[in-house]
Amino acid sequence: MLNEYLEYLEYERHYSKYTIDNYERDIEEFLDYLDKEGLNYLKLEYSDIRLYLMYLKDEKHEKSTSISRKLSALRSYYKYLCSNNKVKTNLFNLISSPKKEQKLPRYFEYNELEELFSVPDLKTPLGQRDRLVLEIMYATGIRVGELVKIRLKDINRSERTILIHGKGSKERIVNYGEYASDILDLYLNNGYKELNKFNSDYLILNNQGRVITERGIRYILTNLIKKTSIHKNISPHMLRHSFATHLLNEGCDILSVKELLGHESISSTQIYTHITNDRLKEVYLHSFPRKNVK
Repeated sequence: MLNEYLEYLEYERHYSKYTIDNYERDIEEFLDYLDKEGLNYLKLEYSDIRLYLMYLKDEKHEKSTSISRKLSALRSYYKYLCSNNKVKTNLFNLISSPKKEQKLPRYFEYNELEELFSVPDLKTPLGQRDRLVLEIMYATGIRVGELVKIRLKDINRSERTILIHGKGSKERIVNYGEYASDILDLYLNNGYKELNKFNSDYLILNNQGRVITERGIRYILTNLIKKTSIHKNISPHMLRHSFATHLLNEGCDILSVKELLGHESISSTQIYTHITNDRLKEVYLHSFPRKNVK
């Protein structure tokens, strides 16, 4: 049934490979646990699920975010089993996800971005590609999974827009500025032609000339960071965090940031309202009527 479910996610729900791989891993982990405990996954009791959650928390020391992700995968899987009459009730609907640990998003400071963007060698095809990855992700705030899906036909160079294929087959248009536009032109007119050995229509290619993977993007950023003085535990998602944070710091309203990020709910965007202390101080000095009163 698991293979059928994964095919359902791919061909009917159009989930990304990244999401499907995560679901598969989380569900298989649960099934392995049940097997060791001598339990049948089609004949679960509520107490079995509670014991599994205790196992994740107390023995595996999983974080609440990780447990929530696993619950989401299992809730979806058992919904599928229920709809196919394999189980009578989806017991995972009775389980509440643990409270998320509220962590502020990590982002790059402006000077760190300047240093990072100066690393790629624009005289080489790979350097042009790497710089474009940085420019596009920061200029648009798109996810890594959205970046690797961009095809040439999705780009309108005259309008400086890109059609993004987001989560759940949802599409949106994002804009990019002059810096990204200049690097895009340089890459497409030079480096892309050298890299594109297989007549691909994807924008970002790997060293072999094929469409790059999300892991490939992470590898690029990790190698670039090593050549800087930046000492942070980084991920490509930090460019998305930086995009949102810097927009808010410059006075952009949160509803606009929500749309630009492609969030369904404003609650997903509200985590960015941490706005830096410098920005809060600036707002205070410009807005509070008694700021100069002693």
